[in-house]
Amino acid sequence: MAHVDIETDIDPTGATLVEGLPGAGLVGKIAADHLVDTFEMDYAGSIYCDGIPEVAVYHSEDSELLPPVRIYADGEHDLLVLQSDVPISPERAADFSDCVTAFVDEYDITPFYLSGLPGEKDGVPDLYGVASGGAIDRLDEAGVVPPREGGLVSGPTGALLAAAERQDIPAIGLVVETEAKFPDPEAARVVISSGIEPLTDIEVPTDDLVEHAEEIRQAREQLAQRMEEAEEESSQAQPIKGFQ
Repeated sequence: MAHVDIETDIDPTGATLVEGLPGAGLVGKIAADHLVDTFEMDYAGSIYCDGIPEVAVYHSEDSELLPPVRIYADGEHDLLVLQSDVPISPERAADFSDCVTAFVDEYDITPFYLSGLPGEKDGVPDLYGVASGGAIDRLDEAGVVPPREGGLVSGPTGALLAAAERQDIPAIGLVVETEAKFPDPEAARVVISSGIEPLTDIEVPTDDLVEHAEEIRQAREQLAQRMEEAEEESSQAQPIKGFQ
């Protein structure tokens, strides 16, 4: 049965959840991994939802097998991170989002869903915010501006935002300009420094994301290639042209 399994004694009630599914520019994946590493977050549980590939994951210098989609927690900052080492099947995105949304709703968690907006970047990537369930007030207070033009968020992250809107659950979507086909540490840095930091009042050092940008790109290239070879529609934001 699809479920989120919290395997520690941490209480997730009222926490903030940062979603890190692989998508355009891998901005969510890079940002989530950075949070887990920076705060040395503890493994808290696993996500067993439809749409997740049946694979086992292992990390370097560690023989322990892990599920591919996991929850990490930082009790000091009341922060949860959804870390994923695999893309979610777009065909099962609705099932996946319903499963995660049930967990978010049960524990009154405020999710931050992250998406890249592919296109030409000129200088520092722009960041935009969207929200559901009354969370738009938090965007205003944090100075996160709305998008300049209409658009949509596709893939599993889009399904998560759609489920939040449909069920009137407070949720925040952070959309950042990014390179579409290559890992983009700079866009992930902007999501953290201009979005997550002011929205949570948590100070997150991001120097490593800039200093080691090339290393991060190389380390994430293989995942980006797997996503492209699978010809799956990853999570991304995109403008809507025409009448609105």
